[in-house]
Amino acid sequence: MPVIVFVSPKGGAGKTTSSLALATTVAEKGATVTFIDADPNRPVQTWGTGGAKPEKMTIISDVTEEDIADQIDEAARSSAFVIVDLEGTAATIVAHAISEADFVIVPTQGSQLDAEQAGRAFRLIRAHERGIQKHKPDYRLPYAVLFTRTSVAIQSRDTSHIRRTFADANIPVFKVELNERAAFKAMFSYRQTLSGLGRAEVSNVDKAVENAEAFAAEVLQMLREHQETKSEVAQ
Repeated sequence: MPVIVFVSPKGGAGKTTSSLALATTVAEKGATVTFIDADPNRPVQTWGTGGAKPEKMTIISDVTEEDIADQIDEAARSSAFVIVDLEGTAATIVAHAISEADFVIVPTQGSQLDAEQAGRAFRLIRAHERGIQKHKPDYRLPYAVLFTRTSVAIQSRDTSHIRRTFADANIPVFKVELNERAAFKAMFSYRQTLSGLGRAEVSNVDKAVENAEAFAAEVLQMLREHQETKSEVAQ
């Protein structure tokens, strides 16, 4: 079952928000999800104490750099999806998690500084690929950049420029962006899923739900395309 790892060396890139949005969306659609909260602040573990965690979602937060690979492997045996939210700065635990990943998502805001920091994540991915390619020359670890906290109304010049820069460098980028909406922050304030937020207290909840569902759909599509590519190479 797919292991999806969220990596961002820069704080505030939307890593925890986007990983939780994906996990809860998939779980509410009926798939079993294990969420591994490897951030030392345990934001998703704390969120889960609010009682709104989907029935099909399990949260694991007691992980270390020594055992994270084993924890991921064990979770993948029992859940349809494993989603891992990593600490931004701890390179060792990130490398161990990437070694277990089927897909890596690199959230970034649409600024040059964030894009440059995302390059650190790309280097970790490529270092992992080089290690595997010594034995499997055709190996590639699929990954994609997710733009977060973007404007609903208009794409900024910075974001447009960075998209072009990534395209020129053959760096895959999600078509869907996770927009700046009050509902994404309110998930943590109210300890609720997006769909469970009160419409009277939080604005544009349904728009945020649509945004998260579109993101989840694109993740699933990318996973399917990668699996099809693997099958073609195997033949």
